Amino acid sequence: MFKGSIVALITPMNKKGMVCVNSFKRLINYHVKSGTSAIVVLGTTGESATLTNAERSHVIELMLKFSKGRIPIIVGTGANSTAKGISITQSLENSGVSACLSITPYYNCPTQEGLYRHFRAIAESTNLPQILYNVPLRTGVDLLPITIQRLANIKNIIGIKEATGDLLRITEIKKLVQEDFILLSGDDATALNFMELGGCGVVSVTANIAAYQMANLCDLFQNGRIDKARLLDQKLMNLHQKLFIEPNPIPVKWAAKKLGLIENDTLRLPMTPLTEINYSVVQQALKDADCLLTKGVYTCLT
Repeated sequence: MFKGSIVALITPMNKKGMVCVNSFKRLINYHVKSGTSAIVVLGTTGESATLTNAERSHVIELMLKFSKGRIPIIVGTGANSTAKGISITQSLENSGVSACLSITPYYNCPTQEGLYRHFRAIAESTNLPQILYNVPLRTGVDLLPITIQRLANIKNIIGIKEATGDLLRITEIKKLVQEDFILLSGDDATALNFMELGGCGVVSVTANIAAYQMANLCDLFQNGRIDKARLLDQKLMNLHQKLFIEPNPIPVKWAAKKLGLIENDTLRLPMTPLTEINYSVVQQALKDADCLLTKGVYTCLT
């Protein structure tokens, strides 16, 4: 169910910093028409840490309303409190979302046993499919392959977004889990290599602004057209890299505004707008990936 190009969606905001309904509708239509296979909301790229509980609920309502069942919706439900993670997850039961993406508890740095018990408790509290999310650079804790093996034996823990960027990890994990356990890259720059080593797809930042290209990249790979997939990946590489020239989602929001996908590139503090010196850098990356050539298409996706 979850494979190919899955976008880690930005949360569009208006000039006053409130969730922008029109931009959300445009983004969803853009991803449906571009071939994105699923949408992740309320993740790191979606600035979930700065949204209130009411805003989180509003975002989920908008996603379900505008998607109309045309594309699976995965919701970021992670917390560094197990009780809070359970509460957030249970609130989504029977809502229409397809799965939850649960990040490792950040800041408090639990042991591997603590991580296992945390994710087990959340999974056992719900019938919703759970996708683990490991991104040590952000959280300060690393979910090790041996712990992933233990968690993969829990019925509704169906996969992991592995965002270490360490390609050796997928080889280690593949040896320890069942064939149907979903392995998703969380790093655009190494996503093709990740899939070549047995991954199912990528939860992509790049797909926010190059949705068709990322969907095409994954389709080419899955259809055995590896050489063409590599050529496309090379064309996108500068974009993969420059979207992290400042902390995510600063550059990708600027790029989305530049392409007319969202009305404003507003961010919530402590995130600040893209530094002016980097405008030309990101714009060149958009040009290299042929995103500027298709700008006119984006404005029609309302």
